[in-house]
Amino acid sequence: MKKGFYWIMAAQFFSSLADNALLIAAIALLVQLKAPGWMTPLLKFFFTVSYVLLGPFVGGFADSLQKGRVMLITNLVKLGGLLLMLVGTHPLWSYAVVGLGAAAYSPAKYGILTELLPPQQLVAANGWIEGTTVGSIILGTVLGGLLVSGRAADWLLALAPLRVLSLHGAADAALVVIAVVYVVAALCNLRIPDTGARYPHQTAHPLRQVVEFAHCMRVLWGDKLGQISLAVTTLFWGAGATLQFIVIKWAEAALGLDLSNAAVLQATVAFGIALGAMFAATRVPLRNSLRVLPVGMGMGAVCMIVALYSRGAMPELQLAIGHLQLPLYLLVAGAFMVLIGAMAGYFVVPMNALLQHRGYVLLSAGHSIAVQNFNENLSVLAMLGMYSLLIGLNLPVRSTMLLFGAFILGSMWLVMRWNARNMRERDWTQVIGEPRHPA
Repeated sequence: MKKGFYWIMAAQFFSSLADNALLIAAIALLVQLKAPGWMTPLLKFFFTVSYVLLGPFVGGFADSLQKGRVMLITNLVKLGGLLLMLVGTHPLWSYAVVGLGAAAYSPAKYGILTELLPPQQLVAANGWIEGTTVGSIILGTVLGGLLVSGRAADWLLALAPLRVLSLHGAADAALVVIAVVYVVAALCNLRIPDTGARYPHQTAHPLRQVVEFAHCMRVLWGDKLGQISLAVTTLFWGAGATLQFIVIKWAEAALGLDLSNAAVLQATVAFGIALGAMFAATRVPLRNSLRVLPVGMGMGAVCMIVALYSRGAMPELQLAIGHLQLPLYLLVAGAFMVLIGAMAGYFVVPMNALLQHRGYVLLSAGHSIAVQNFNENLSVLAMLGMYSLLIGLNLPVRSTMLLFGAFILGSMWLVMRWNARNMRERDWTQVIGEPRHPA
């Protein structure tokens, strides 16, 4: 890998670390403000909706400047959202500003990979980026939880520099530390090299940007490879966001875990995604990316099996792992979560790489990633809405998870049939840039 790639990884790690720690701090701030409970899930909604609303505009912005500079500017926007929170602006509106920065950051972060690296390194690069991102999600959540704890807050508030700021409570102290992490990410952005890629002048007229974005959507959805990879990544991100909530509810209902332990179990899914992503990075070349589609069906099947699993399915045994004594039923549940995550990471990383490559060839780096983000986050909002509806109908958690697994299994089967039809209809002489036969 080129040296600049490692600076991209570092910038992504610290930026994502701060994003996830900030979510915990924002939740703590809502609690500190005695806000009603329904506001907490709205934090994710306010953050995600920016990706959908700004979809037509962020691609052109990402292509109008050097990608490293775009990442720097958008990190500063995130920092601005944090500072708004620190000076007393409502957390929902402040976190929405952070979402604006994140929505514009993403096309630059992924778009620069296609500018900096050759196609044959894209799967490996995506594997490292996804693994880094998942690691930052886990560590960011842990960091946020640590910073808002009473002991850490007392220690931070006693520091001389923070006493000068006249902070109020644990959440404010956490925000100051997270601001430093954003600054570190911005410093890494300064080290990202100019790839030399330049695009035609980007229009600033909003209506023209919407028309151009609609054209990019048609191009990418109309491409035989682009439509398959876009369908898979759209399905994955919507399903992944929903799975976060389902796992917590399932762990409480089927395993009798409280929220804290259910959240730890949820983190094992992220660990599995990192494993699957790294394995795909080393084993799946870009030309064979479509061969991972059956793994998506397998993920749906495993989800259905997990829906039928419960604490009573295992004998009440305690197994020693180092100094820890863990019940067998919990270890088996953890293994299932890691397996689901690993399968998800293994099939989505090659799809991401293929989509980036096709988008770069057909459109531009920034525009293609903007289209991807728009579709993926629209899927997140839609699937979370469907999940909320099922919860509102008081459907049992086991039935909900069975439906979820069946939906993934059926959707991936349809995508595979769709891809098989494309294979029959297209002349596959030059797909990735060199001759190959259908997978």
